Amino acid sequence: MIVSDAAKAAEETRLQGAGATFPAPLYERWVAEFNKIEPSIKVSYQSIGSGGGIKAITDKTVAFGASDAPLSKKELEKMGDAANVLEFPATAGGVVPAYNLPDVKGAVNFTGEVLAKIFMGKITKWNDPALVAINKDVKLPDLAITPAYRTDSSGTTYVWTSYLATQSDDYKGSIGAGKSVQWPLGQGGKGNEGVAAVVQQTIGSIGYIEAVYAHANKMNAGAVQNKAGEFVTAGPNSIGAATAAALPLMKDGKLTADLWNLDGNGVYPVSAFTYIIVYRDMNNLKTAGEAEALKKFFTWALTDGQEISASMNYAPLSAEVRTSALKEISSLSKQ
Repeated sequence: MIVSDAAKAAEETRLQGAGATFPAPLYERWVAEFNKIEPSIKVSYQSIGSGGGIKAITDKTVAFGASDAPLSKKELEKMGDAANVLEFPATAGGVVPAYNLPDVKGAVNFTGEVLAKIFMGKITKWNDPALVAINKDVKLPDLAITPAYRTDSSGTTYVWTSYLATQSDDYKGSIGAGKSVQWPLGQGGKGNEGVAAVVQQTIGSIGYIEAVYAHANKMNAGAVQNKAGEFVTAGPNSIGAATAAALPLMKDGKLTADLWNLDGNGVYPVSAFTYIIVYRDMNNLKTAGEAEALKKFFTWALTDGQEISASMNYAPLSAEVRTSALKEISSLSKQ
């Protein structure tokens, strides 16, 4: 029997997610691999930024939202009953200071205080004494620094600014932390892609982007000093060390935790979980079939999908976090 294209389409379940650019390369790979295993379930993901993802799930225009920042109390209230919202980590990554210094060999070291001063406009040259002091083996040029930042509402900005706020009271009191802040100088770009483009096109620039984007685009990314005094670059092991350090903060089934500026050797200090957001009663979905298909995708992502995380320079979730998240996913039900 020949099945028409219309009949095939009718048999397919289509699910749309949207939000953070931070995990977008991973989510897009997950979608591609999952669709091979479950061809009747067509998942797609739009990389529109954490703020856009939160708005989309709040407005119930998508099956799931994605954000690098946990929902605030105000955001939970906008979604209705906070008890009806589940946010769980999907993977962990790092935000890195990516820079464009063609003639500099080797990774440039940064402290949190130095990064805060750069983005406040208080360190304006690459050969500033504060940078030279922590880069004894690197010859830094007499070149103006151009900070690059996100123009959209962004979880990556939330992670970066939250980290800087732990490093400098001056920064905390002037620019502060949030998904969107007023930077005093520099050039803006939309999404991790936009900031990466600014850095690639501007000699002397430095921007904060997700580590995977820096790696994929062969960009230089600096080492950042952690609380143990080590200068550490972002990678699965150093980000994984941050997730391990966060386990004591995730007791009693708690599924959110800040990963930046944590104690421990080998920890990359600008690490973060990235979260998926759904309604527990799944009332934004049309059918029970859609609900079961979405649960199947999430379950695959937190099991087989975690192996892909490591291959793409993200840090897979620990067994403890996966177990807690899978338990909550299994309890989701279309009402």
